[in-house]
Amino acid sequence: MGNSIRVVVVDGHTLTRYGLARLVGAGAGITLVGECGLGADAPALIASTRPDVVVLDIALPDVDGLRLARDLRDRYDDLGIVVLTAQSDDDVLFRALETGVSAFVGKTAPNTEVLGAIRHAAVAAASFTATGLGPALARRGTQSVSLAAEPPSVALSPRELEVLSLLATGLSVPALAATLFVSLSTAKTYVSRVYEKLGATNRASAIMTAMRLRLLEPGLDVPA
Repeated sequence: MGNSIRVVVVDGHTLTRYGLARLVGAGAGITLVGECGLGADAPALIASTRPDVVVLDIALPDVDGLRLARDLRDRYDDLGIVVLTAQSDDDVLFRALETGVSAFVGKTAPNTEVLGAIRHAAVAAASFTATGLGPALARRGTQSVSLAAEPPSVALSPRELEVLSLLATGLSVPALAATLFVSLSTAKTYVSRVYEKLGATNRASAIMTAMRLRLLEPGLDVPA
């Protein structure tokens, strides 16, 4: 990836697409390289422009946006995928998470959150982030944790426990680096180490495992 993050926008609403294009174009270090309104046009556009990140609406006029996201993830391991939605319920969030996208953003989110999601997706395509992820996981995890057998122990260092706690808030990897006052590469190393110790492949599975192991409290009021 070069100095500028290359972005493609896929949204069926002309005004929304125009607004996203302007927002992306105005973002420092971000360049819009393509846009389209139909999911059917997205694969060819992405293949020709080779973006670092695609921003797509879940509710596209011709296809299921999450199904398109799944197809793109299967084709491109390192493509950042940011999904936009007007639906904010837990089920939709978990569908997005299980699809393998990089970030889940509500359409009413502030511009800074959208740009933050794009920057996160560009550097950590496989690490899911979403505002409200922690509380949603806590709501889903409470019952399963209470029914689980006595968990085995996993030894995390104080720093790794801090990283785990920050991941549970839904913090993006760049924001995590800033919070810990470390470089982006160091933050990514911390995250990878936490995933490895927990036997997890993504943020959601790491947090669910941590709840099962009682490294995080399932009923914790994790900040959004």
